[in-house]
This record gives sequence, structure tokens and C-alpha cells, in this order.
Amino acid sequence: MSQIFLNIFQLMSRFTRLLAFIILMGNIWTTRSCAGISGKSQILFAMAYITRYCDFFMHYHLLYHTLYKIVLIVTSLATLYLIYAKFKATYDRNHDTFRIEFLLIPVTLLGLLVNHEFTPIELWVQVLWAFSIYLESVAILPQLFMVSKTGEAKTITSHYLMALGSYRALYLMDWMWHYYFYGHYDLIAIGGGIVQTVLYCDFFYLYITRVIWGRTLLQCDEV
Repeated sequence: MSQIFLNIFQLMSRFTRLLAFIILMGNIWTTRSCAGISGKSQILFAMAYITRYCDFFMHYHLLYHTLYKIVLIVTSLATLYLIYAKFKATYDRNHDTFRIEFLLIPVTLLGLLVNHEFTPIELWVQVLWAFSIYLESVAILPQLFMVSKTGEAKTITSHYLMALGSYRALYLMDWMWHYYFYGHYDLIAIGGGIVQTVLYCDFFYLYITRVIWGRTLLQCDEV
């Protein structure tokens, strides 16, 4: 029974993460605009997923797992295409000014110094995996910075935020089941997950206070 629940948590967390990207892409396509979206955050997410899942051709995985990795990478790259090519005229690069090198340099060093070294042959895979965990944990920061500056996020919807929140909550539950039933825990994944959860909570707070409440006040003033 525990394995069934564990698989459910894993499957649902992966599904909601992918769903968040699909919702974001759908919003961009429907509105024909990427206004309020940080392209730099999406670059960091794409880098995190590519470096984490580049091992799918080296090891055998279940078909659904391999397909999930491929679809997630393709979806993240497609999001970048929409922002920087298809609807680049609506991309607000003047406000998307977070210096991502301030994130890339420290997470690269962390990936090199703090990782799971199993064998010399797989060392580079473990370095990339650790790098991706650290990078994903802070990838939302450019979006946070952008929303805090502009108070706008037209393409971000409550459905997208719900998918992101569900993704983090389900992953936390997955970790608890791992530890409770198998006594297994991964300090790198847990540490990165905690940082990411805190930043997501900050993002949700900013979205509610700066975007939703801002729209409400504007509508009241117009009335």
C-alpha cells in the first residue's frame, strides 16, 4: 500500500509540474502575449531540466519516465520559443533585468563541490543533477524580482499558481513517504526543495498583494 501511495505522489507531482508549463504556454498562446513573464526564469528552468534529465539515454527507465523527461524538456524549450521568438514583441525585457549570473555562478560551484559521487564514470551526471536541483530551487527569483518591480503579471493566472503550489506540496509528501516507509532521504533534494518552497510562497504572496489586489483597487477606482 505504501508503494502505491508513493507512486501516486511521484506521478502527481510530476504531472502538476508539467501542467504548470502547459498552462503557462496556453496562456501565452491565448493572449498572444508574454507580458509579465520573466524569460530569464524560464531559461533557468529549462537549464535545470536539461541538465537533470540528460541521462535518460544512459540508463534504462520506464517508458512513462522517459517520455516525461522528454516532454518536460521540450515544453520548457517551447516556452522559451514563445517568449523570445513568437511573441517577442510583447516580452518586457526592460523589467526582466535580474542578473542570473549571480545565481549561475554559486549553483555551479555548489554542484561541483556538493554532489553524490558514486563512480568516476557517473561523476559528471551527479554534478549535473546536483546543479539542476540547486538551480531549480532559485529559478523563480527573476520572476519574483520582475513582479516586485512592476506589480503586473498579466499572463500568470491562478491556475498556473495552483499547479506550481500543488507540485511543491506533492513533492514534500513524496519525501515524507520515502522517509517514513524506507528511511531514505536526500539532503541535496530536501535542501533545494525547502529553498524553492520558501521562494514559491514569497512569489504567491507577491502575486496576491501586488497583482490581484492591485487589479481590485484599480477596478474600484474606475467605478
